[in-house]
Amino acid sequence: MPLIITEEQAMLKTSAQEYLKDRAPVAALRALRDERNETGYDANVWQEMAEMGWASLTISEADGGLDFGYVGLGQILEQTGRTLTASPLISTVLLGTTTINLAGSTAQKSALLPAIASGELLVTAAFDESNRHNPSKVEMTATLSGDGYILNGQKVFVLDGHVADNIIVSAKTANGISLFIVDATSAGIERERTIMMDSRNAAIVRFNNTKIPASALLGEEGKAAATIEKVLDIARIGLSAEMLGSMQEAFDRTVAYLKERKQFGLTIGSFQALQHRAAQLFCEIELCKSIVLKALQAIDEDADNLDNLASMTKAKVSETMQLVSNEGVQMFGGIGMTDDEEIGFFLKRGRVAMQTFGDSNYHLDRYARLNGY
Repeated sequence: MPLIITEEQAMLKTSAQEYLKDRAPVAALRALRDERNETGYDANVWQEMAEMGWASLTISEADGGLDFGYVGLGQILEQTGRTLTASPLISTVLLGTTTINLAGSTAQKSALLPAIASGELLVTAAFDESNRHNPSKVEMTATLSGDGYILNGQKVFVLDGHVADNIIVSAKTANGISLFIVDATSAGIERERTIMMDSRNAAIVRFNNTKIPASALLGEEGKAAATIEKVLDIARIGLSAEMLGSMQEAFDRTVAYLKERKQFGLTIGSFQALQHRAAQLFCEIELCKSIVLKALQAIDEDADNLDNLASMTKAKVSETMQLVSNEGVQMFGGIGMTDDEEIGFFLKRGRVAMQTFGDSNYHLDRYARLNGY
């Protein structure tokens, strides 16, 4: 498939760019941070996003969605990356909707997906239990008890976990790893919000003898490992699309500053050393554009090599995000280190995104293992 987007996808990208510049600029993230907003995102903006169909792009028409695909969603995520928009898109759409699409029964999809599409329901997924990303290490247990299960354990780095209405969790059952969708208000659940360095949301969620019905099981009991990896691969690619937008915006701001800042009577952009560094950033970003689009297309095509592409994409985009954000702050000089200048927000967002769903080292190792090394 050619590495180009369709006219409809381009229109969606343009409309998202215009909307986010007006309703969710970087200044809005700063305001959420400074006021220590309880939810960590603007509920009105999220509802507007849902009304525009952003929450329903990957939901089938039968379940109240637009069925527009992940390439379309990727165009929106790229623009949210440019403005560092705080929203439940990653937690609810990339993680929640994807898991329900892959593992949910017809009844579960009918009950949950229309509410997600309308913006009424926030869903997240909780797979990690340690400081380093390792979804295969599951100590949380789900024990059969009467007509349901009892959950015990802890999940960490749960995106939007403190505000989600439902949390999809992985847990050990008698015959393997299973997935459950849990009402976040259930007895025995304790949620501790953790505000990350990029001012966005995560949480530690503890389950203490939490009783859930048998209907909370997503998919077949004990057979969830492959589903979890596919969900995470899709989320890794989607997050890479957002990081692509962030690095493009950081680069654009850096180049604009090089053309404006003067030293020794000359704009610093005329210095050959800085031109060479900017040229390298440009080339690395162009490579990221291609790999992100290829990976998004692979999701929609249900490609056999999705796992390879996901790790390749996350590794490359994470490394480039680090380079671009580092160079941006350095080229801005002293003012780049201050809170008054927004370039630092992109560095902070980049650092958190690089670790989310596995950093470059994790994915380089995974890519090698997938290919027999």
